[in-house]
Amino acid sequence: MPIVTNHCRQRLASGGLALGFGVHHLRGSATGMIAAATGFDWLFIDMEHGALSVADAAQISMAALSQGVTPIVRVCKDAIFEGTRSLDNGAMGVVVPHVDNAEEAAVIVQAYRFPPTGARSWGGPPYAYDLGAVTPATAQPELNESILIACMIETPEAVTNAESIAAVPGVDVLMFGTSDLTATMGIPGQIAHPEVRAAYEKVGAACARHGKVMGMGGVYDEATARDYISLGARFILSGNDHSFLMAAASARAKFLRGLG
Repeated sequence: MPIVTNHCRQRLASGGLALGFGVHHLRGSATGMIAAATGFDWLFIDMEHGALSVADAAQISMAALSQGVTPIVRVCKDAIFEGTRSLDNGAMGVVVPHVDNAEEAAVIVQAYRFPPTGARSWGGPPYAYDLGAVTPATAQPELNESILIACMIETPEAVTNAESIAAVPGVDVLMFGTSDLTATMGIPGQIAHPEVRAAYEKVGAACARHGKVMGMGGVYDEATARDYISLGARFILSGNDHSFLMAAASARAKFLRGLG
């Protein structure tokens, strides 16, 4: 039984942009279908700021595996067990916030990669194989290749340490949490500030040197997004369910009110 396709990794491997659909409020099995139908490559199932349980994440992830979109969870840095249980139950990647140095990045790799790269425990139904029979000897190296691990860059310390974080084997993506970065820089909300742009340049260069991908979250205006993508950002959190719904609903209400 072949492993399911990681559409996010596939898009990145082709040199394209991997577009993420943020999940805060949606809970049903149609979540992945909605994201795939609207042109997204991966789900950003937010267990850091969204009120989702591991069970919620598992149900969304299991459905998404056959819907043409890759389920990836964001878990709090210290909630290792939530990440491993999510991976055991359908998720195909983990985003970890507030990673400030290579030592923290190495801990994350140890938790979420199987031996010999890491120390993740084997268990759970083989959802990545459509519940087909698969041996650990086959599945573990394939999952190590397919699972995506992203470390979030959200402080000046993390930017300073980008070179060493990018050098950690098993890390795939260095992803900006741009909003938190501006806050820790003392310029909250100024996502286009020259110091933030300089941070993107620095991290993008480190990623290029070590064969890693730069990611971008918290940048939703078109001008700044275009600029940072030009600097190398390719793993893109494009927005989230409630912002998409509110934008479309507001536009529709404005149109209909205008007819009265």
